[in-house]
Amino acid sequence: MRRLFTTLPLLAGVAILGAFATGDAYGEFAAAGGHVEIPDSSIELPEHIGIRAHTNFKVFFPNAGGMANALPLSHQAKPQIGPPYAGYFFETPASLGCIYQLVTPLVTGCDPNTAVANPPGGAKVIAVVDAYHYPTAMSDLSVFSAQFGLPVPTNTNFEVVYASGRQPRVNADWNVEEALDIEWAHAMAPAAKIYLVEAASANFSDLLTAVSIANSLVKSGGGGEVSMSWGGSEFPAETWYDPYFTQSGVVYFASAGDSPGVIWPSASTNVVSTGGTSVSRDATTGAFQRELSWQSAGGGPSAYEPRPGYQTGISAVVQSQRGTPDVAADADPTTGVWVYSYPYWYIVGGTSVAAPVWAGIANSAGRFAPSTQSELATMYTGLGDASVFTDITAGSCGPNQGYLAGAGWDFCTGVGSPVGTVGK
Repeated sequence: MRRLFTTLPLLAGVAILGAFATGDAYGEFAAAGGHVEIPDSSIELPEHIGIRAHTNFKVFFPNAGGMANALPLSHQAKPQIGPPYAGYFFETPASLGCIYQLVTPLVTGCDPNTAVANPPGGAKVIAVVDAYHYPTAMSDLSVFSAQFGLPVPTNTNFEVVYASGRQPRVNADWNVEEALDIEWAHAMAPAAKIYLVEAASANFSDLLTAVSIANSLVKSGGGGEVSMSWGGSEFPAETWYDPYFTQSGVVYFASAGDSPGVIWPSASTNVVSTGGTSVSRDATTGAFQRELSWQSAGGGPSAYEPRPGYQTGISAVVQSQRGTPDVAADADPTTGVWVYSYPYWYIVGGTSVAAPVWAGIANSAGRFAPSTQSELATMYTGLGDASVFTDITAGSCGPNQGYLAGAGWDFCTGVGSPVGTVGK
């Protein structure tokens, strides 16, 4: 079997993944001091539509000489709790928790190198559904948790489940996806039990079988969330499969995609569609400035899903169709998050980040809505309330960058990014 990740050391530990395709349709800021690469698993071929899902993550690789102070913390006289490499401004659980006002006390500027307070919440269950087997899931989550001062996983609060009843084969691209999903769900809701439900393959038939298993696990755990960072271009029969996302007591989150347009299951009216933002930081101090819409984020009107009741208030924008995304969070790989997948640390972006982050925030909110429809009705009630959401009012996305972020709901960032846990 071809190894999908050919690794070379960068700054003594950040990996280069040689099987990735460099850049994307918009170039993604080569001037940011590095480049973006796309894994094979995130590239959809025409024959995949309606049959096979793709991941929604990209990896950012800084220029080796772009940050002279970026050294492993073991080489510096500072605590081990914090980013694995100091000097960078990529997001940690504490820094993202600070930006989204999930932690106390808030640190001025939310600098990843100085913020140490992690989101404290979580209860019941979050089930992460992904494809293929991730053999180092427990040990990688342990490394991530120890690095950032999170509760270390045990066999009681973290479990891998094979949806088919047999261990799937390993796929290295999906291993990074799975690492991202479990680590950042745990980061936002450290007291929740995490299930990693592994589908036999990336075919929708196998992934939906895994969703059914996840439904049972979350229901038996008293309620919670299902996070799905995968998807594919819309197809005419998609509405037939929407009932998979209707288990009572479960709220479903799915990535809105990493390129212009709408993907499913994000488009399902039974799913919270999670779009993407870019985090703006002062280039010298690293201080958080604002969020912008991420130019490569998915979003738009669905081709097949009708407008749901919770979007009646934005009918002037979406017309008769379901509009995506509903919410947004950091997804730009050039402003990405730290992820550990043995034996390397990666800087990862894409709306694959937003889905588990939002699932964790909803879990920490503690409301445990009886359905996604109920969850979204609550979220849309908070539209325009600055104490509930940050309205992203700058940036663009979509085909030809034709959608503009602006006041109120838009096709780039929905109702906005989270502020605390109220209204979630």
